[in-house]
Amino acid sequence: MKFLLKKFFSFIATIFIVSLTIFFIFNVLPGNPAHAILGIDADNQQIKLFEEDLGLDKPLHLRYIDWITGVAQGDLGESYKYRQPVEDVMQDRIPVSFSLAIIALLLTVVIGVPLGILIARTDGKWYSTVLSMITQLGISTPSFWLGFILILIFAVKLGLFPTYGFVPWSESFFGALRSYFLPALAIAISNIAIVIRYLRNSILDQSKQDYVRTAKVKGLGTSEIMYGHVLKNAFLPVLTILGLITADTLGGSIIIENVFALPGLGNLLVASIESRDFPLIQSLILIISLIIIVANFIVDLLYRVIDPRIRI
Repeated sequence: MKFLLKKFFSFIATIFIVSLTIFFIFNVLPGNPAHAILGIDADNQQIKLFEEDLGLDKPLHLRYIDWITGVAQGDLGESYKYRQPVEDVMQDRIPVSFSLAIIALLLTVVIGVPLGILIARTDGKWYSTVLSMITQLGISTPSFWLGFILILIFAVKLGLFPTYGFVPWSESFFGALRSYFLPALAIAISNIAIVIRYLRNSILDQSKQDYVRTAKVKGLGTSEIMYGHVLKNAFLPVLTILGLITADTLGGSIIIENVFALPGLGNLLVASIESRDFPLIQSLILIISLIIIVANFIVDLLYRVIDPRIRI
């Protein structure tokens, strides 16, 4: 209980610091949203009325208090550009980004974990060495470049996937899956390589521990030692990496959504930055930060489940 309370207060403090940082960074940057939205032909009187209407004439600290109070009550404010509540602007885009992130994470785990175990168990074999070299290439390759390569091969050359556009789940399950697969794979490839390398190194390190030698002396089989003892301990550092990968997946989706023309939060974030739509920018980054913090909180809880020593 003490652990949960400590994590909860840490969670609240982190959200507060993140919200404060987001608000002040974007509000002190050069540029006026009134000019971006009204255009260069707007006169001073129009700009003044626009700023009064949106509350931009208030001091910075009062604007922050108004914003964070509204957020706490579930009101994210009104978009400068769309003149609609921020939550209404985002509601159709949130499922797109969430679906992309979940599919990318599933691909990372489903492909990365088995290959990491395989490379560790066959360490020293030629194909294990080749896979290790490929993972190094995967780590060093940017996701947006992979996106273009995947489009060129699987969409343009082979015609297996659409080159751009989006089909929602409600319209067609397989159509939506085809829309998401390539962008999710572009995000997942580097993360798969990271999981493989960390899991391989962790398994090899655990295999040298005394408890493994003791298990062998007791007559336990290789598979029983691997899946009953080694893998459980080897997963601890990988859990930390998965928390970081969640952040990387959300960050990568901002670029990938624009590469594949997906109508998600990343696409909306780029458009809102261009128009200086501060309420929308602040809310989008706050939501992404919140997801990352929650993911790391879940990782901390899983640590306690996997390793009983942490509870002591």
